[in-house]
Amino acid sequence: MIGMPELPEILHLAGQMDREFRGKTIAAVQVVQERCINMPADDFTAMLAGRRIEQVTSRGKWVFVKLEQDSWLLLNLGMGGNVILHESGDVLPDKYRLRFDFTDGRVLTIGFWWFGYAHALSGGDLGSHKMTARLGPTPIGDADFTWEHFQELLRGRRGAVKSFLLAQDNIAGIGNVYVQDILFRANLHPGRKLQTLTDLEKSSLYRGVMETLTEAAELGGLAYERDLYNQPGGFKDFLVGYKEGQPCPSCCTTIQKIKTGSTASYVCPHCQEEETGTAKPEAG
Repeated sequence: MIGMPELPEILHLAGQMDREFRGKTIAAVQVVQERCINMPADDFTAMLAGRRIEQVTSRGKWVFVKLEQDSWLLLNLGMGGNVILHESGDVLPDKYRLRFDFTDGRVLTIGFWWFGYAHALSGGDLGSHKMTARLGPTPIGDADFTWEHFQELLRGRRGAVKSFLLAQDNIAGIGNVYVQDILFRANLHPGRKLQTLTDLEKSSLYRGVMETLTEAAELGGLAYERDLYNQPGGFKDFLVGYKEGQPCPSCCTTIQKIKTGSTASYVCPHCQEEETGTAKPEAG
């Protein structure tokens, strides 16, 4: 299964990178695929080579690498991407898009299967970086993502609850993988309209977001994603996600796969009652 790393995987990866690379210096940068960077390869290399890493953090699906002299490296792994640490003398993978050599002899390779990004920029340009400047708050790891803030996010909103959760300018880091169990925990159909939610349902939705993402992050993310050491995550037990045809863990009703806009959703038709006209079973 090839997917896009979401908040739990990126948070875990950024934490590993911070522990391994904080205070370390990039000796050299090799750009194999220039399409994934935001400037000519020579400029990209000049901005990063020789710089010491000060901190690695994350926001949503992005890794933020802060370097000295107010430089930044922003990473988004897209679909099937990976960031792998190699000790001195290790055999490197056959394919990668970027390579970072460090002064201690270790190597970092970055691979993208589809639409991954590695953007170098100065601190003064962070606010104008179109792909991250408008990201919403991150549910875990962001002290501002409180129940009160979540209520404000929902105030006056219309449209489907799933679409709201997936919009990165509302909440950064939720994708089509974890949204399945978030909605199930809240007993909400993905097509449920925001303006119809009761206060109790809003509270259940907030709890579903926090519980689902926290549980996955504590396990290091999904079992089919790889961390900095090329090890799989430990999260593999979805409640309803990707369990079409299996019994609901709450009521034993058969889980269905339905079409919701451009994405697929997995729901229990009993626990997550459908509003008229919101979705239909997916063919095949």
